[in-house]
Amino acid sequence: MGILWVLMAVLMIAWVVMLRRRGGIRQVAPGSPDAADPADYGFVRQEELDVRLPGPDQDLLDVMAVVQRTQDFTAASQLLAGTGKETEARWERVQAIAGAAALEMQQTERRGAGWLQSWRTQQPKDAGGAQVFAEFLVQQAWRGGGTPDEQRIVLEEARSACEQAALLAPGDPVPHITHLAVARGLGYSRSEFEQLWLKILDTAPGHMGAHLAGLRYWTEKWHGSRDEAFAFAEAAAARAPRGSLLAALPLFALYEHMPDLNLVRGFYESEVVTKALHGALYAVHEARPDDPMLAHVRHLLVFFLVRSERWAEAMQQLVRVDGHIGAIPWTAEEDPASSYAVYRALAVAGYEANGGSPATLRA
Repeated sequence: MGILWVLMAVLMIAWVVMLRRRGGIRQVAPGSPDAADPADYGFVRQEELDVRLPGPDQDLLDVMAVVQRTQDFTAASQLLAGTGKETEARWERVQAIAGAAALEMQQTERRGAGWLQSWRTQQPKDAGGAQVFAEFLVQQAWRGGGTPDEQRIVLEEARSACEQAALLAPGDPVPHITHLAVARGLGYSRSEFEQLWLKILDTAPGHMGAHLAGLRYWTEKWHGSRDEAFAFAEAAAARAPRGSLLAALPLFALYEHMPDLNLVRGFYESEVVTKALHGALYAVHEARPDDPMLAHVRHLLVFFLVRSERWAEAMQQLVRVDGHIGAIPWTAEEDPASSYAVYRALAVAGYEANGGSPATLRA
């Protein structure tokens, strides 16, 4: 926690100093009538920000409240049965349900996530339950904090669970998407990974969630390089049909290869950043308003638009995602709510310093 606050403080101080030098944000005393206040825009209080999801899905939240209160998996099974395969929504829901089980297990190890165990025992051929269990194992491997050998054992179990889930739901990309995380963790060779990737292209070639998962394998942090990650992202963006969020994938590749705490203003005015931002802004403009992956792109846009001092554009994204923050870049931080709140406050301050107000934003 201490490291997070140091980083946030450095970020805030650097931005304020930079903007004061340029005549931008003006420092005022706390409580001053001139002080920017995110609450004026109807933004959710920091302590009420929901880190479970990137955007609203009330059906899912209602179902999980019932499941965790009653320890009965039935509502979750029915929800997934009614969520179409090949959809982004199904992948989002499988991730969220598995994440709830993993967190419950972490908090109450002896009896946590008993409903998931019952689901697998009582309905072993239920495709939704099999997919949630495979994703649960992957999240357990990453969250478990065990030795590399222990993590590998869990990932090997997850691989078997992915293969079983795939057999139960032919044509559903979700088990293969979960398998991508296993492949990354177990260090699949490139040919092995590409064979797995072909299965996704056969079932859901335009799936944004799958591409985000696939991108990580090709990053410099894992089994590829900066050039390979950008090649993967740009190829997907180039073949994306109108209305697809794949046009935003290069922005995610850029995020994966940013130096830590890069505050050099020139970087955010560079051609590579400008091009990636334009692609992502085009993608959100053309996407369906109900696309479940839209919030993911908007959250990353907030990050880059604030750092690029494009305050009005950042505010336009914030008013559409505020309240739910379960997305990159916030979930990569130790305290997602604090990280998000800092960027939101900077956006408000920069927007108002340049003549903006709640009235102009609503207009």
